[in-house]
Amino acid sequence: MLRQMIAFCVLALAACSSQPAEAPTADAGPVALYEGALLIAGDGTAPIADSAFLVENDTITQVGRRGDVSAPEGAARVDLSGKTVMPTIINTHGHPGFQRGLSYTKDNYTRETIMEDMNRLLYFGIAAVQSHGIEIGTIMDEVRADQQAGRLGGAYVLIAGRGIGTPNAGPGGAAYAGIAYELTTEDEGRQAVQELAAKSVDLVKIWVDDRNGRAPRLPPNIYRAIIDEAHGRGMRVSAHVFYHDDAVDLVNAGIDGFAHLVRDREMDDALIASIVQRNVYVMPNISERATYAELPPWLMPGDPLNSLIEASVPAAVVDRIRMSYEGRDPAVVDARRERYAILQRSTAKLAEANANLILGSDTGLRDHLFGVAEQRELDNMVRAGMTPMQVIVAATSRAAEFLKLDRMGTLAPGKEADFLVLDANPLDAITNTQRISSVYMKGTEVDRAALAASLRTVTSN
Repeated sequence: MLRQMIAFCVLALAACSSQPAEAPTADAGPVALYEGALLIAGDGTAPIADSAFLVENDTITQVGRRGDVSAPEGAARVDLSGKTVMPTIINTHGHPGFQRGLSYTKDNYTRETIMEDMNRLLYFGIAAVQSHGIEIGTIMDEVRADQQAGRLGGAYVLIAGRGIGTPNAGPGGAAYAGIAYELTTEDEGRQAVQELAAKSVDLVKIWVDDRNGRAPRLPPNIYRAIIDEAHGRGMRVSAHVFYHDDAVDLVNAGIDGFAHLVRDREMDDALIASIVQRNVYVMPNISERATYAELPPWLMPGDPLNSLIEASVPAAVVDRIRMSYEGRDPAVVDARRERYAILQRSTAKLAEANANLILGSDTGLRDHLFGVAEQRELDNMVRAGMTPMQVIVAATSRAAEFLKLDRMGTLAPGKEADFLVLDANPLDAITNTQRISSVYMKGTEVDRAALAASLRTVTSN
């Protein structure tokens, strides 16, 4: 799917249904040469020191070393000496629209709330997110259409419509009640896919496991029918999975991606080999929030992520997140750490096997905030055994490949000029992706200060 033109201007949140209220600042013009940065292309190739790249209108046209890239007469020149440049980040698994301030309800699911999430993503350096099967009505469809037509900014959203599972197998919690398809036959599964195809969704989401005992598993004959129907219509299917044996059969059935790792035990070598052989994409989705017995470092003064949070998240929400770490039972935390170690070992094995690991952080759950969750996931992937370069690839070019965003994800001729300017090198420490100097979309610098100011004052409905 070719990415359509999107207006990446700063939006006044109350007017996001129409047009940007404020133009972005520091526009380098339709033609600009950026020089001096360490350039990380996002495709795993060696970085280019003292780089130069030319942007003409919204597209990168040349990339190389300083002095080797020519610019037409009159082109603007932007000195990025001492900085690092990399592609903007792409998240393949999010759930926009449910949290507004301290409130987390279905009533929050509005265009305004969705755009708050998209603007917060952009502030944190994330340029696109795949909504993963918890969508109500046509609001998300309309946001996607307006972005594609250039009428709306923020991070780009892709849609999945309603996810598919057995009765009571969809996402838990009152905010999600009644959203998922609930089915018991192959014909119902095929009909659900046909309805999703009519909406031109970007992905089909299925819940396969028993949801911690509250629902029957999705039977193999039904998910095979869903996968067959989707593939026959050129659509990919992503599975919420828990059990190892389900994952084995899903790979054999032709699943395209896993929205979580296997969680009942460490993934064995045979399953990993099958994942690699069949080109299945895997989102580690390894949030570590439950493994802290006390306030984590990234919520403490002086940490770069904490600085981003305090600049862009309402103070009451930050206070509630910090309070959630108080009074935790050490024994419970220890048990959670043991289960978490299973996910880390599986991630390391997948990385060693060169499996298609991609960033997918399940963002948008209560206080699992857009922008924050993606940045934390990058660090967690490194802590699980991936190299910083592997993580950058997973969060840029490979995520774009999975989502078929063929003009995003790498800094190369013919790609959109979507890039981060960082104050430090993320190959030295992946958390340097949080040290954001500026964000550019389609060759235009995003006014992050205006975004932060608008997001920090969001109140509950």
